[in-house]
Amino acid sequence: MKQTYDVIVVGGGHAGLEAAIASAKLGKQTLLLTLNIKKMGDMPCNPSIGGSAKGIVVREIDALGGVMAKAADHEYLQIKLLNTRKGPGVQCLRTQEDKITYPAYIQSIALSTENLRVIEDEVTSLLHDDKKVYGVVTRSGKEYEAKAVILTTGTFMEAEVLVGHSKTSSGPDGEKPSIGLSPYLQSMGFEMLRLKTGTPPRIHKDTIDYSLTTPQPGMEGNLAFSYETTKFMPLAEQILCHLTYTTRKTHEIIQENLEESSMYSGLVKGVGPIYCPSIEDKIVRFADKPRHQLFLEPESKESDSIYLQGLSTSMPHHIQEQLVYSIPALRNAKILKYAYAIEYDSFNPLDLKPTLETKKWPGLYVAGQICGTSGYEEAAGLGLMAGINAVHKIDGKEPLILRRDQAYIGVMIDDLVTKGVSDPYRLLSSRAEYRLLLRHDNADLRLSDIGYEVGLISEERYEKFTKKRSNINKALDILQTTYPSTNSGIVEYLDSIDYPNFVGGLSGEELLRRPHVTYNKLQPYVDGLEEVDLDETGIEQLEIIVKYEGYIEKQKQAARRFQKNERVVIPSNTNYLDMDGLRLEAREKLTKVQPHTLGQASRISGVTPADITVLLMHIKKGTSK
Repeated sequence: MKQTYDVIVVGGGHAGLEAAIASAKLGKQTLLLTLNIKKMGDMPCNPSIGGSAKGIVVREIDALGGVMAKAADHEYLQIKLLNTRKGPGVQCLRTQEDKITYPAYIQSIALSTENLRVIEDEVTSLLHDDKKVYGVVTRSGKEYEAKAVILTTGTFMEAEVLVGHSKTSSGPDGEKPSIGLSPYLQSMGFEMLRLKTGTPPRIHKDTIDYSLTTPQPGMEGNLAFSYETTKFMPLAEQILCHLTYTTRKTHEIIQENLEESSMYSGLVKGVGPIYCPSIEDKIVRFADKPRHQLFLEPESKESDSIYLQGLSTSMPHHIQEQLVYSIPALRNAKILKYAYAIEYDSFNPLDLKPTLETKKWPGLYVAGQICGTSGYEEAAGLGLMAGINAVHKIDGKEPLILRRDQAYIGVMIDDLVTKGVSDPYRLLSSRAEYRLLLRHDNADLRLSDIGYEVGLISEERYEKFTKKRSNINKALDILQTTYPSTNSGIVEYLDSIDYPNFVGGLSGEELLRRPHVTYNKLQPYVDGLEEVDLDETGIEQLEIIVKYEGYIEKQKQAARRFQKNERVVIPSNTNYLDMDGLRLEAREKLTKVQPHTLGQASRISGVTPADITVLLMHIKKGTSK
């Protein structure tokens, strides 16, 4: 007898967990099928969360009601805010996570979530008719039916581990690969891409000469990904990372043995990530660089393993040993685990709608690294959106599609489904044209309303958020309408920070806009502010709103112009191939992508402004067929 669910999620990585937990929290009977329950939420590469753009995605996940941020805050090894010397548009959090406790925590959430059942089994094919996908078939022969299926297989589909000239069928971290599902998807008409990633050696912590490295501490302060976190780890309890460098000898070993690398021997068929290259790639592509950074990052309080970030390689083991020993701090190192490259199959994201549902087969959604991305954070964001949109379709609700000016998650999905990928996609702040709007500090102001409307933010949490937002607006109103008196002591304060001769006539907002003036220092001199209850994050948001008002307003104006084209929906039956006035390249690209809006069409590579003018004319005339 077939078992029936509302939603089936295939894969228990970061994408699968977000999708399954969201679906279950929204009241859907959800089945999560995974190869190994004990490996759900595993971190087979660097056990870190956050970093450039990625840290903002984690905050967006939290604001929408996802779980990654809470798991990241639970028991990390180290936390810091990056890019503090730069503007707020590029600042972000990064944590070094505990490879053992992070998965354990997020597994406990999944296994205790109401409406969510987790079963160990391998999906090898899908149940479908000629119109839609309605279930899965497992290797054990069981069939499960559902109204929506979400594939989140990560780097497991037809995965092969490569070291030197050897190739082994294996998933990451020594796990079993997923065999059979990829060929089945190809038989359904999907184009599969072959991608590659890799991981560096792990070193025993007691065999490192730390005197030859530079300590990399975390940071003090109330730093957290989740807006609900109230417990913070003091700097004294955080674990140090360390910085060292490759040497000339390291580079010579690589140059002399390039043919031994899977990468350069021709064994590798997949395309690796441009922004996270192997050490072989770095030496070849940046031959003018005398050295490259290597970070020594602990993997867990419960293990002796140090992650050697920056030395990802597919060299044979004996060459890896030479590379490690060529680094002075590691000349006596004991290698606990050797590096490897891994190839796997993934979808062409051009086959996906902005909802992450496949265009060819309704009812089938795809999320995570199977979409052609890299990184835990990107995967989690995609999984959350796929889970929400699968539920919305089941319930007959409008899909949730985040705009490029609303969230980095929106930037990522739009990039994927509009431009496709040639290598594993990685989020970067430079990909976001409205990054001053998509800041680390204001994810809750941007997305909490949506999380609440969706149903993933509790009433209690939403009330706290709306109170905070109201207090920010109240404080802003007071600052705009109150002019501090010179009798209030403000003259002495301003003089102490090199603003002498203050004679009044400036509002609190105008004063706060000045460099070095802070809200906390200004508050005693502005009547009414003492009655406003603002926490640390609220004050941070208020100061950025005031100090960067001009820049923020320019980006808002640009976003409003952008939204004009986003509101022009292109009919789903539009025939681009026969559309008069379009260039041949534009016809082919538009037919392949099938953009949802005029704005999306304008971002397709090879589609010019003149093509967009032609397309808009056809839409207005209603002649597109």
